[in-house]
Amino acid sequence: MLVISIPIPVPISIRIPHFPSPPLHPIPIILIPISIPLPILSPPFPSPSHSHQPHPHPHPPHPISFFSPSPFNSFLSPSPPSPSLPPPHPHHPHPIPHPLPLPIPIPFPVPFLSPSPSFPHPHHSHPHPPPTQDPSLTLSLPTAHTMEALYTAGIHVAEVLQAGPPWLENFWVTITTVADPKCIFTVCFPLAYFLDRKVGVAVLWVGLVAEWLNVVFKWFLFGERPFWWIHESGFASRQPLALRQFPVSCETGPGSPSGHCMITGAALWPLVTALTALASRHSKSLLLKLIPFSAYTLLLLAVGLSRVFVLAHFPHQVLGGIVAGAALGWGLQAHTPATRSPGFFAATSLGLLLGSVALHRLMVAAGVDIDWSIRLATTWCKDPSWLRLDTRPFASICRVAGSALGLGLAAGDPQRWDKPLPPRQRAACAVLALAAVRGLQHIPQPQQVTLWYASSFLKYAAGPGLVAVLLPRIARAITRPQGPPHSE
Repeated sequence: MLVISIPIPVPISIRIPHFPSPPLHPIPIILIPISIPLPILSPPFPSPSHSHQPHPHPHPPHPISFFSPSPFNSFLSPSPPSPSLPPPHPHHPHPIPHPLPLPIPIPFPVPFLSPSPSFPHPHHSHPHPPPTQDPSLTLSLPTAHTMEALYTAGIHVAEVLQAGPPWLENFWVTITTVADPKCIFTVCFPLAYFLDRKVGVAVLWVGLVAEWLNVVFKWFLFGERPFWWIHESGFASRQPLALRQFPVSCETGPGSPSGHCMITGAALWPLVTALTALASRHSKSLLLKLIPFSAYTLLLLAVGLSRVFVLAHFPHQVLGGIVAGAALGWGLQAHTPATRSPGFFAATSLGLLLGSVALHRLMVAAGVDIDWSIRLATTWCKDPSWLRLDTRPFASICRVAGSALGLGLAAGDPQRWDKPLPPRQRAACAVLALAAVRGLQHIPQPQQVTLWYASSFLKYAAGPGLVAVLLPRIARAITRPQGPPHSE
């Protein structure tokens, strides 16, 4: 009798359950031996020298069994492995090959549920690391490979930037500080408002909508930040890194897309288009007309590089923020509610606030750990004093909701359609507005988190009213004529 053992590849499809977050991190895959029944082919005709009797122990094909210490084993095969089958009869009465269960180890990739320290998941903690694996047996999903490649390339870009001349360090830190989203509300809005009232309203409106959308995007995209990723991924332990953190590095929200680039790019778009139109009215020079948009582009590139330099963002997050910000600025500029009633802005403020809270609750109820970035930032920030409440996502929500309500207070001013102030008075009001709004922001806030959020909401609600209502009234009262001169 001729017995030939032929290994037959068996395609196996296993449905992996959907996790609450996208697979942005490489998931280790363990090669697990599987016992699969493969047939031994007997001759097509019975041998004449032996009698043919029925098989004493007929058994169906042995089911696939998984033998692994992984906790994923209980999900894939809840029942224990089947016991060993008795040896079959050496001769089969039929010419059809009889499947003989042979324990043939076949490498089969099974994702390991608890991530290894080299590839952490942002939403799940793991007190015990997985078993040590051979690096040659560790694979990654295509998406995880792509994200790891992007993160690694971003770290190398940050190394190149931080290896530059020492004087560039102050430059990058200054750029990232000036381009903070708070400056849209405290600097850009007052200046733009006294340049042109509609432009100022557009800057504030586009800025608050862009910041709200940025928070929502970050909640869904789960972007890492370099200053914690190099430790959580084990990248810093695999190769030496000469990277430094700064006081502006320790942002506590997720990283994708960059808020500095997205909000600044969106809010400055109305101002840039207004300056371009102004230059077109007063000059036919193409170079002069291109200056506003050239400065806008260079500013966003500098802001993006500064964010990579301080380890707050990866380059792809910066590029995503620039593109999203320019698109939002272009799309929202024509839909600025400059003439809407105070009720519209009050309803908008309430909608932004309640919508954010509802979305947060829904994601928590769905099992998403939405505060994962706060814990990672707290763990890996070099100096705990660098952690600030105003970098948390809900601080942005309070800022945009308060600013929307402040726009409603400004829209309810009965003198908002009065004749514009003369240029000198507008310049004086702009300077006074900058000082007043900055002074308002420096008022001490309570340390209790809820009270801090409430006071931040009130500050940003008072800012637009101070700029659009109080200061113009004071300027008109000071410069108002006192009546005809007394005749002798």
